[in-house]
Amino acid sequence: MSEIIPIVLAAGKGTRMYSNLPKVLHPIGGKPMLQHVVDTALKFKPQSILVVIGHGAETVRQKMPKHPIQWVLQEQQLGTGHAVKQAMEHINSDSIILILYGDVPLISFSTLEKLVAEAAHTGFSILSAKFSNPFGYGRIIRDSVGNVIKIAEQKDATEKELQINEINTGIMAVNGELLRGWLKKIENNNAQQEYYLTDIVEMAVLDKIKVHAVLAREPYETKGINDRKQQAKMERFYQKREADKLLDAGVSLIDPKRLDIRGQVETGKDVVLDINVILEGEVTIGDNVKIGANSIIKNSKIAANTNVLENCVIEDSLIGENCNIGPFARIRPGTELKGKNNVGNFVEVKKSSLGQGSKVNHLSYIGDTEMGEVCNIGAGTITCNYDGAYKHQTIIGNNVFVGSDTQLVAPVRIDDDVTIGAGSTITRDIKKQPQDEELLVLGRNKQITIKKWRRPKK
Repeated sequence: MSEIIPIVLAAGKGTRMYSNLPKVLHPIGGKPMLQHVVDTALKFKPQSILVVIGHGAETVRQKMPKHPIQWVLQEQQLGTGHAVKQAMEHINSDSIILILYGDVPLISFSTLEKLVAEAAHTGFSILSAKFSNPFGYGRIIRDSVGNVIKIAEQKDATEKELQINEINTGIMAVNGELLRGWLKKIENNNAQQEYYLTDIVEMAVLDKIKVHAVLAREPYETKGINDRKQQAKMERFYQKREADKLLDAGVSLIDPKRLDIRGQVETGKDVVLDINVILEGEVTIGDNVKIGANSIIKNSKIAANTNVLENCVIEDSLIGENCNIGPFARIRPGTELKGKNNVGNFVEVKKSSLGQGSKVNHLSYIGDTEMGEVCNIGAGTITCNYDGAYKHQTIIGNNVFVGSDTQLVAPVRIDDDVTIGAGSTITRDIKKQPQDEELLVLGRNKQITIKKWRRPKK
């Protein structure tokens, strides 16, 4: 097959979005619309993708820095034909040009594969869809035997043509040499005074080039987004599609309508996701994992048999097997739970590792800490890791018991088998001598009682 060169049209302002953000950067499933399209186009493994930009061009460039994109500036927005023409200097005549749109985010690779395959045979194929309400779309006009002969835009169509429910999606695949010749002939003699790319359909018919219309199986994947209502509907369609994938993979969803997926999710067997769970970025969930209601998991791996209770946030972290987390726990970036850990209600852990079997059950902050195995951290314990300018580390050995309401002022190191009494403030390393089996450490002021004291009164 000839080289495939995707051209993505992304120059529109998106006036009806009522936003300073360029339309193609508005998200679906937590990812800019344009990135959805680019990611799909990359599956053809092109050398580069041509993206035509106009309104907010610099902002669009900044938000899409990691892709092999060749940017093409359309300084004046004079229609789709004019936009494609700006990119033609970058294409080879013997290639297949795949025309895509930055505001049609959910077009599938399988649909585009069929479109490209047809173009390889005939030189020209267009993607059509059937809508019960086709208002706003150009209609596919066929002759008496079903051949495509032209596309009638909404504002230029006759009353009879407006009754047709097969619409042109705008997505097409065209031989590069044919496209180059037809673009030279496009005129703007229409109600919008724009250069319509769709005019090349009539030119193809005149040149005896058969135009094959590939009908999309799922009309929603072809829909563009022009306003907030359409964006919201497309978000729901996307979320339903992603939820169906999880259900097909054997995941138990308590309510598929109350799940948001904003990235890529891999799951094992017998996974249960409760309502209002958000999975964002790259998420891996092992066998027999349960995630409670209202929890958010971002860019994290959760190993088998772990139970995440309600209202937890886990971000950029590794969670080992057989852990219990929450409710109301926050696991911040850089955290690793090695396994069999308890991180309980209102506990925050940041950039720390907890060894096998260690527990932080409630109301504590553990930051910049290396913790050994089988430790017990009492309620209200705080690792004081920030001195106002720098972060410092706390190192806790194995089998350490820390009593409630303790402050560990970093940098500090605590050896194995140490017990720290409740209410202590630890500012110096606790080191065991060879003869010591276990140590009890207290860091409190002596309790005193002041007699004849009077509480202040107004």
